[in-house]
Amino acid sequence: MNAKTFVDTNVLVYAHDEREGYKQDIAKRILHCLQQDRSGALSMQVLQEFYNTVTRKLASPLPRDEARAIVDDFSYWCVETTPKEIMRAFQIEDEARINFWDAMIVATAIRSGATRILSEDLNPGQAIAGIQIENPFALP
Repeated sequence: MNAKTFVDTNVLVYAHDEREGYKQDIAKRILHCLQQDRSGALSMQVLQEFYNTVTRKLASPLPRDEARAIVDDFSYWCVETTPKEIMRAFQIEDEARINFWDAMIVATAIRSGATRILSEDLNPGQAIAGIQIENPFALP
């Protein structure tokens, strides 16, 4: 089985934002590959942020029923979080000096067994709690 890759909200949003041509192409390709490999992981936090963003914050918001169907489609990637992940996020927040919500992403990625996190929001090239951070949209 392939190592898990944790997907942050921005990857999922770009895949469904028509204004993001270059980033949309990359995000769609990533999600397709992770679906094929069955190696994608995300959290309830990511799905909640995705829904809120695509229905309220895009220039052309998605209809709620479409956004809800996407959430449902990706729900099988979802990793359950427990109070243990919250406690781990507190530790990561302090050690890595990142905000709590980013620390929750890392803590949940750890729980999923991910070896990397794809995110535009964290520092690419950095390893946090042993997980490699990659920005799939950074130009070479």
